[in-house]
Amino acid sequence: MASESKISVYSVPDLKNTTDDALPNYLSSLKFKQSHYFTDVRLILGYAAVIIGGALFYFDWTLGWDKTKQWTLPAVIIYFLLNGAFTYWIYMVEKGAIFAGERDGVKIVISTSFDKYIPIYNVTVRHTTPQNQWKEIKVKAPFTRWFTSDGRFVAKPFQQFLASEIPVIGKADPGNVVEEIGRGTDKATETTASSTSMNVKINDLAGVLNHLQERGTGKTPGKGKKRG
Repeated sequence: MASESKISVYSVPDLKNTTDDALPNYLSSLKFKQSHYFTDVRLILGYAAVIIGGALFYFDWTLGWDKTKQWTLPAVIIYFLLNGAFTYWIYMVEKGAIFAGERDGVKIVISTSFDKYIPIYNVTVRHTTPQNQWKEIKVKAPFTRWFTSDGRFVAKPFQQFLASEIPVIGKADPGNVVEEIGRGTDKATETTASSTSMNVKINDLAGVLNHLQERGTGKTPGKGKKRG
């Protein structure tokens, strides 16, 4: 079923954000228990920096510079350290993660991205194996696969994309796993057609060569007569 709301199909960030919003909802419906660990750490770092900055301003405003100057430098240092940790967490730890969760003992972290001006949805999936080791899978697909031409999001093909390309999700939702039989058939047909065309060309070429050979060795009027 297509979404009632529409977005601009020419805005890649809007396409990504809408898709990102649908992904956690889909996984939650498959009984993946979402973990808010990444979000909680990000909020703690962000709020801690804001609280320190706000407290420093408040005491400086109410008590005056002379009484608060000894605390200003440590507070500023802590503020910048927290902001640095916040930035590091977002770009080096989260890495665009939009979902982290667990189902049947399997942990999963999904990050998404897109290249500028290119409407391709890049998905990086990290999940644990039965040996409790982390495995990474990277898949991608064009947004046109689950967006209509007028900008409506269609959930079914998006769910089929995830279930078909990511085994962990496919195991949880086998009904949406689609084997691309048609694509294989097309390739087989294309190969057969190509082989047939090649055989025809080879046969034609052989016929032309035989014809030329016959002309070169055959007798023509006036040829082969001895001169008197």
